[in-house]
Amino acid sequence: MKKIEAFIRHEAFDAIRDRLAAMGLPSMSISEVKGSGRQKGFTESYRGSKTTIFLRPKLKLEMVVDDADLDRAVDTILELAHTGEPGDGKIFIIPVEEAVRVRTGERGDVVLAPHPEEANA
Repeated sequence: MKKIEAFIRHEAFDAIRDRLAAMGLPSMSISEVKGSGRQKGFTESYRGSKTTIFLRPKLKLEMVVDDADLDRAVDTILELAHTGEPGDGKIFIIPVEEAVRVRTGERGDVVLAPHPEEANA
């Protein structure tokens, strides 16, 4: 199992979510974050004052996938988040040693599988 942490632009999220769900990878968490990368800050004017903003708003997408699904998930995020401009984001891949479903106590890869009632829907 691998955890994908992707920092992406807000406008890329809907297409990424829809494509991953269509691929059978609907489980993810999203957080609104701010951060700085290699791109420089940008200047905004507010009530006549100029301010340089160094922390850019992003979405942090987190998901745990089976090793067999890793490349498809990462390739999807890359394809749909890419604009070619600075600030497109980053993707980090982290090994996951164990997963536990709190409701049932199940452990391992079965935690990533859909619930039986979802598979029949």
